[in-house]
Amino acid sequence: MTTANWYFDFISPFAYLQSEALLRFDGKLAIRPVPVLFAGLLKHWGQKGPAEMATKRRFTYRQVQWVAEKNGIALRFPPQHPFNPVRPLRAAVALGSSIDAIHEIFRFIWREGRDINAPEEWAELARRLGVPDLDARCNALEVKSQLLQHGEQALAAGVFGVPTLAIDKECFWGFDATDMALDYLADPARFSGGEYARLDGLPIGAARKEAA
Repeated sequence: MTTANWYFDFISPFAYLQSEALLRFDGKLAIRPVPVLFAGLLKHWGQKGPAEMATKRRFTYRQVQWVAEKNGIALRFPPQHPFNPVRPLRAAVALGSSIDAIHEIFRFIWREGRDINAPEEWAELARRLGVPDLDARCNALEVKSQLLQHGEQALAAGVFGVPTLAIDKECFWGFDATDMALDYLADPARFSGGEYARLDGLPIGAARKEAA
């Protein structure tokens, strides 16, 4: 069975939505969760996140709510967004990127709408994870280093956003690419010929100039 890296950040509601759809890959794909800092990807590629533009922020939040309802996925936004996701990302790394721990963290934030950075909420999450020394584990140098390495690995694979499923040498970005990834698994050759091949070599006709 093919193994894919699943790059995600807890800051992304779309990553939460896809986490709830990963069962669709059972028997078709072995998934290796890879926590990454979305802000690091944005900085590398010179992009803004959707929450950094007022009108796009409003639309994105409404779209997320609609997509969740459309797919029957329980969702409640946390009290603040964006929030700092570093601590939960380190927690996932410290817990071996266990899919069960990742689901617990995602659902705590996005199903229950909890504030991951409030001290009492963080303590409650640690209790649920059964890790009373969670802060100490998150602060371990090897955990911090591994999270940075994950970011470097993602960039090397061409990842520019989260969530991304990296299958073979193809990247499938976003919750709405879940079906595309499933189609790829069913027929990889479909994506290497015809119009797909032409698109890979499509020339750039115009480029936006940098502001003076």
